[in-house]
Amino acid sequence: MSPRDGIAERLARMIRLPTVSAEIPERGLGPFEEFVDLLEELYPLTHAHLTRERITDLGLLFRWRGATDEDPVVLMAHYDVVPARLEDGWSEDPFAGTVRDGWVHGRGALDDKGPLIVILEAVETLLADGFVPARDVYLSFGGNEESFGAAARAISDEMRARGIVPWLVLDEGGAVVGSPLPFVQGPTAMIGVGEKGALTVRATVRSAGGHASAPRRGTAISRVARAVARLGPRTFRPRTPEAITRMLGAFAARATGPTRAGLRLLARNRFLTGQVFAAAGGEPAALVRTTIAATMQSGGSAANVLPSDASATFNLRIVPGETVAGVLARLRRRIADPAVELEVLEGSDPSPLSPADGPAFGAVAAAAGAAYPGALVAPYLMMQASDARHFHRFSPAVYRFAPLEMSAAQRASIHGVDERVEVASLERGRSFHIALLKGLT
Repeated sequence: MSPRDGIAERLARMIRLPTVSAEIPERGLGPFEEFVDLLEELYPLTHAHLTRERITDLGLLFRWRGATDEDPVVLMAHYDVVPARLEDGWSEDPFAGTVRDGWVHGRGALDDKGPLIVILEAVETLLADGFVPARDVYLSFGGNEESFGAAARAISDEMRARGIVPWLVLDEGGAVVGSPLPFVQGPTAMIGVGEKGALTVRATVRSAGGHASAPRRGTAISRVARAVARLGPRTFRPRTPEAITRMLGAFAARATGPTRAGLRLLARNRFLTGQVFAAAGGEPAALVRTTIAATMQSGGSAANVLPSDASATFNLRIVPGETVAGVLARLRRRIADPAVELEVLEGSDPSPLSPADGPAFGAVAAAAGAAYPGALVAPYLMMQASDARHFHRFSPAVYRFAPLEMSAAQRASIHGVDERVEVASLERGRSFHIALLKGLT
């Protein structure tokens, strides 16, 4: 299989299967079963030489036996996607899997069928060459990462029960970006060494309701609205994780002049970094503080009826150093209204930070350098949740890096509209995994 031998069309076929985990109650598991069958069709050597297990309805675990079963490697991806509709603003059907002008378009091109396919492309290619890895390699593919990752959790539980302790776990996360910060130019491979915690909370107020012609003070809706207003960007103080100062130190190596001096100063002073990044807002602020966003609201049944209950749902991303329990306590203090009930819908603490040095990190960095010569390698903190968090309980080196080039517009298309990946980037991603697997010793 050559690098250009149909990788675009293979990804397009994956995209055409609407594996939307949030829609399983309506669609059923049909698209997911078709996806599993498609993998078997597209990657016959992988299925002939690796053992495959189904763990839950949506988990796939492949084992590629190497020269030793000690210190194995786990390569992760997920094959479910978030919903997408043409009327959301897409330029074309998000599940058409269009290949045009060197790009593959559609939902999942970047998150996460693109990163998944480059793993399988590498394995299939190496098998065709008769390659045997130096240690066991596991491929862990989950089908419900976008709905909190029960399949990946079950896979990690099973591996832990078998006494398998991975030497390296690699999942989606960072990518190769062109300008990670202003004044820091050139391609940079951003390798996530940890991720923020995730928390979804519903705030509800219940009242007696009544007719809208005689409204009372402190209705359910007004009290929920007041709670939302009290939970803004400054709800949580800045707190700079070590991963961010390490990242700034790496950026300083490429910067010049005053920028280099400024980055070195920030790399040495966590408090100052927190203040500067928080003041910048946006993504920089999200790197150094727990974020909160009101994402859903409900209440009321008619225009002339005071609702008996109203609610708002918040999504929070918890910075390392804080916990779900501590965040909930902070929310209650800020809301300061005993009538507001807080219900945790889902939650997980931030992951521990894996080392930004050492042999496991070095293996990922070396493979990134082989696929993207001249790229700077920098650790960072992933703001989203991934399936990799389930392995932190028993694996010391868990990293998040999708070996694809992603511009700012492409990163915005993840969970947005007009998601697409360049075919040349898929080929480099394949080269990354070949280099990683060949580099294992």
